[in-house]
Amino acid sequence: MARRGGFPGGMGMGGGNIQQLMKQAQKLQADMEKAQEEIKAMEIEASAGGGMVTVKLSGEKRLLSVEIKPEVVDPDDVEMLQDLVVAAVNEAMSQLEAASEEKMGKLGGLNMPGMF
Repeated sequence: MARRGGFPGGMGMGGGNIQQLMKQAQKLQADMEKAQEEIKAMEIEASAGGGMVTVKLSGEKRLLSVEIKPEVVDPDDVEMLQDLVVAAVNEAMSQLEAASEEKMGKLGGLNMPGMF
């Protein structure tokens, strides 16, 4: 005789658990969108060469400004100035990445039983 009802005990989740999971997912999505907007609004400033070169980066990874102190400009050593600009931009990118990871990491995830 064939059994009715498909899987024994269903999927192990009652209707309330699914609704709770959906609410949790919606809240997580809203929190993620808020965090992404906060990241976009960020401005990160970093410098190199003891403040000789300072850059400002937006949360959208756009270079907003570069400030170079006149005393670091040496026509005979352009390579050093180029290196300082690269170092300042890379530092700003690292700071932005760390700030983004911190904001997004605070969100956690869905608390789903059986998931890792």
